[in-house]
Amino acid sequence: MNTARAVVIGVGNEYRHDDGIGIAVVDELRERDLPGVRVLVSDGEPAALLDAWTGVELAIVVDAVLCEPSTPGRIWRSIVDGLTPSAGAASSHALGIPDALRLGEALGRVPGELVVFAVEAADLDLGVGLSPPVSAALPEVIRAVLAELGRTTDPATTGV
Repeated sequence: MNTARAVVIGVGNEYRHDDGIGIAVVDELRERDLPGVRVLVSDGEPAALLDAWTGVELAIVVDAVLCEPSTPGRIWRSIVDGLTPSAGAASSHALGIPDALRLGEALGRVPGELVVFAVEAADLDLGVGLSPPVSAALPEVIRAVLAELGRTTDPATTGV
């Protein structure tokens, strides 16, 4: 049974450069051991996302996105209402978070609130390590995630 009130899901692949931004955020948050918050990595597969966020008050997803035109390292915050597919940006995965959300709605498996932080990628080629602009954005993404968690919890438990 899921006893966490919130979950932070880092979507990505650490072996595709900037696609590892979600994993880097999860790694940082794991070290903080936030009470009532589960942190986990996902490859973005919709069923895994449904399993991760079902029954929680707040789900936060961090993922890399491709944008045209692109400003690598730029952070976008979206909520459920803002997750309509866009011609200008796409997840780095075959099926995106909007697909998982539509499936979750059909199955009655959505979180109370869903917040997505998408970070514009510079490099999704094979290899390890974030590009300099995405690496520079990492502390800001972590602050943003902690602020979201702080909105719905006692600030003393999140360190915000």
